[in-house]
Parts: sequence; C-alpha cells; structure tokens
Amino acid sequence: MKHGLDESLPFYPLRIAVLTISDTRNETTDTSGALLADRLSNAGHELAGRAIVPDEVEAIGRQVRLWSIDPQVDVILTTGGTGFSPRDVTPEAVRPLLGREMDGFSVVFHQASYETVGVSTLQSRALAGQIGDTFIFCVPGSTGACRDAWDLVLAQEFDSRFRPCSLVGQVPRYRGVCA
Repeated sequence: MKHGLDESLPFYPLRIAVLTISDTRNETTDTSGALLADRLSNAGHELAGRAIVPDEVEAIGRQVRLWSIDPQVDVILTTGGTGFSPRDVTPEAVRPLLGREMDGFSVVFHQASYETVGVSTLQSRALAGQIGDTFIFCVPGSTGACRDAWDLVLAQEFDSRFRPCSLVGQVPRYRGVCA
C-alpha cells in the first residue's frame, strides 16, 4: 500500500477542540465550527471543547493558550481570521505561541483547496504547528474551506490507521502505541 487507510489497524480517537474566530458568528450561525465538530465526532474523535471568540489577538491567544495546556485537548482546530481583511488576525495571534510550525499543512491545504476554489486559495493564510505537545490547525472561516480542510487533509492526518503515518503517533498519550 503506497498510502491510505489500513483498516486492520486500531483506531485511536483524538480529543479535539474547535475555536471559531469571528466578530459576527454565534452558536446558531456558526456553520463552520458546527461542520468541524460534526465531522470530527462522526469520525470517532471526541469534541474536547468548542468556543467562539472575536477577531482579536488577545482573545484568540487566551483561548488557544488555555486549551494548549489542558491535558484533555490533543488538537485545536480554529476556523476564521486567516484571510486578508483588516480584522483577520488569527496567524498573528497563533504564530507567536508555536514552538514548531508545520509548514507542510499550508502547502497540502492549498493544493486541496485549489481543486475546489482555484486561485482564490491564495487568499488564505492557513497554518498549523505545535504549542507544547498540543497540535493546532488554523483554517479559513468559510464552511467550504472547513469541509476541504477536514475531508481532504485532516480526516486522514487524524486517523491512526492512515499509512505510512499519521499525526496520532505524535500525540503524547499514543506515543509507542501508534506508529
């Protein structure tokens, strides 16, 4: 098998928190956060938390820092604030918190996104990395972009059965259990 799911291997669920960054969304209108929460739950992962904060560096950083030190959170997914409008500050809030940046995520996300939105993908500053032992993935706020991020990239990266490797083996509680 070149790459893909090996269904003979066990599935190890991740605990994933979803943060929506928006000045206009609330629990009722947050379709992007809802999509990510539904997708991760349907995939067998645990929704470890869900919140909405305004497009403000301090508010974003505060919530991300709280989840990054919470032992019940393996991964943080953020949606929103990755574009070029004056209020889009997610990269500015998250990048200083990163111990390591996952450059490949942006590349793969843009490749996948290009197939659905063409060169408009250039308007996204999607990023990912690690804060301590917690992984964070920041994707655009549109529901379509969240669908692309989950369906075309994250679903595989978060599945312990994906070969040749997945992110799951880098989560501290699964080191040594999941290759």
